[in-house]
Amino acid sequence: MKSVVGLVALFLCAAAAHAADEAKVLAKVDPLPLALSNDFEFRKTKLFSQGRSTVLATAKANKKFSGTGGNRATAAVAEAAINFESKYRLFGAVTALDEKERSGNYFDFFWIAKRNADVTVRLEYRQEQLRSFTQAREIHYPNARGHHKSEFAIVGDDFLDDGRVTAWRCLLVENGRIVAENKSYLWR
Repeated sequence: MKSVVGLVALFLCAAAAHAADEAKVLAKVDPLPLALSNDFEFRKTKLFSQGRSTVLATAKANKKFSGTGGNRATAAVAEAAINFESKYRLFGAVTALDEKERSGNYFDFFWIAKRNADVTVRLEYRQEQLRSFTQAREIHYPNARGHHKSEFAIVGDDFLDDGRVTAWRCLLVENGRIVAENKSYLWR
């Protein structure tokens, strides 16, 4: 009986943790005031594009490392890393439709909160077909402290209808104010 209660408690905790990490799409993107703080910072950003451009990225990596400055071993490592990320994102896709639904842009942001705070991570982005129209997605972290990873995916119909993401910025928001910012070169 104790093991059943333990399993139920474990399942509920896992479901709550998973629900907290799902990104909520915003209907309207309101500007926020800037109040940068040293208590919050972005540590690393990982971007990946799954679909047509994955083949091009592999070809570019091979060309970059097989020229005069690199060697075949370095090119093989670069190609293996790109292939692994692609296979990781496609894990569980059985049909061509499953693969098509996973085509798109993936964003992983690693950040730190040096004190306890209710933090909302907001990804604002623009897509090819929508030009300067800004969209946003948010993930809320109540009482966040320490190292965190936030994942966003612009995939499926969002990607196929509106095109690839051309510019983005990721914000850490506390009490309606931007406390940390990370953005692409093309973001204005």
